[in-house]
Amino acid sequence: MTDLVRRAGSPDYPAWQGHVRAAAGCAHPIRLRGDLHTVEPATGRITSTTGTAAMPDGVLYVPCGNRRAVVCPSCAETYRADTFQLVKAGLSGGKGVPTTVAEHPCVFLTGTAGSFGPVHTHHRDGRPCRPRRDADTCPHGVVMECRARHTDTDRIVGRPLCLDCYDHDHQVVWNGYAGELWRRSMNTANRLLRRLGDRHGVKLRLSYAKVAEFQRRGVAHTHAMVRLDGIDPADPDAVTAPPVSITAGHLAVLLHDALTATAFTTEPHPRRPDGWPIAWGSQIDPRQVRLTVRDIDDRGEITTGAVAGYLAKYATKATEITGHASARITDDTIAIHADPTTHVGRLIGACWRLGRPPVQVLADHRDWARHHDPDDVGPLDEWMAGYGRLRRWTHMLGFGGHFSTKSRRYSTTLGALRNARRAWRREHLHDTGPDLVEHGQALDDEPTVVIASLAFAGIGWHTTADALLANTAAANAREHRLTAREELATADLP
Repeated sequence: MTDLVRRAGSPDYPAWQGHVRAAAGCAHPIRLRGDLHTVEPATGRITSTTGTAAMPDGVLYVPCGNRRAVVCPSCAETYRADTFQLVKAGLSGGKGVPTTVAEHPCVFLTGTAGSFGPVHTHHRDGRPCRPRRDADTCPHGVVMECRARHTDTDRIVGRPLCLDCYDHDHQVVWNGYAGELWRRSMNTANRLLRRLGDRHGVKLRLSYAKVAEFQRRGVAHTHAMVRLDGIDPADPDAVTAPPVSITAGHLAVLLHDALTATAFTTEPHPRRPDGWPIAWGSQIDPRQVRLTVRDIDDRGEITTGAVAGYLAKYATKATEITGHASARITDDTIAIHADPTTHVGRLIGACWRLGRPPVQVLADHRDWARHHDPDDVGPLDEWMAGYGRLRRWTHMLGFGGHFSTKSRRYSTTLGALRNARRAWRREHLHDTGPDLVEHGQALDDEPTVVIASLAFAGIGWHTTADALLANTAAANAREHRLTAREELATADLP
């Protein structure tokens, strides 16, 4: 309480509040110390220098930028909102995307993993989990049935009926190669697309935004908004409409065929000399997207607002649905998380075990290193680029890809949205904090560049009182923005 009164009652409190505004809602702001130099690009002359020593607290506060809601709700909400705008712009236009994209065929595609063993399931219609008249008993003595009616919040949902029968190794390898499976699937889709274009005498292109979603069983599924564009030979970068004879139905069939036909086998592993098969499961669901005001139209088809919100929501989530959320796992922490009596613990143990370089690989690398340049790619480097990634991404249950990605021409970028937000804050909030002048122009019209010479000074707020005051200010700002949006939404109503 003393720190709270001292900070709020200090004469420089308004200056401090403005200084921390950019990171006010962040749970773990990064503190930086150093100088920022304003430079003329033409001459390289430093016109001014701002040191953090003269700023409140002697540091510069920067948001952590973590996209995971369980780590930092404030930064995750910013990421979610940006992702929503990015996806929606690719569906209905705006943010530099022509509004004509609203007329392009669009499909919301879901690609799932196959089964690695029976798990407890929640059915929305209230059916029992896994009823069987003549249920088999596995070699470990577990009867492979469950007559319970699980709710969506039951902790047992997603857990294997038998831990020992479940193929944890195959699942984490599938997670590790999910990005490669998507890449190959898009290559297959593009080959099918060329054939479709040849039949209609046009050139076509797929543009997409996708996110990964972890299921309760700990496997990453893929959701993608896929748009079909035409290609103008005179301007290949332009976003043009395909012929009206090619519909969203054609696109849905093409994507289903591409995912069904894509499969490969991983490289040999000491525990699996033939490698693991990597393919999509049977639940491949391409759904047509319609541009309507409501989230679901009269025919039950998913719409622009619904799909943008859906993808944005999952962009801020990761493994927490499985009950696991940790930082990167190390030799010192692996024993804490790799509990062999739990499903998630066995997945973590599988990642750590499969990602360990075999003795033969280490020996081959030592022999190779005697005759090659250290910068060349050797046996150990090849291992780390393949199965070695499982150990690096153990905390993500083997999934090492980006949780949200897009093709280049789908819509704008997250960086462009951040720059637009900075410009708006400078213009409307008169926020001149040095954290907002990042490798861009100063507030006047003269072309200048800001070069930062900053060093890491710590993470988090100095005191609990500072965190409370900063987060309260951020909460008030969010409430003000929400009220303003509600008033704008109802302004035209009778």
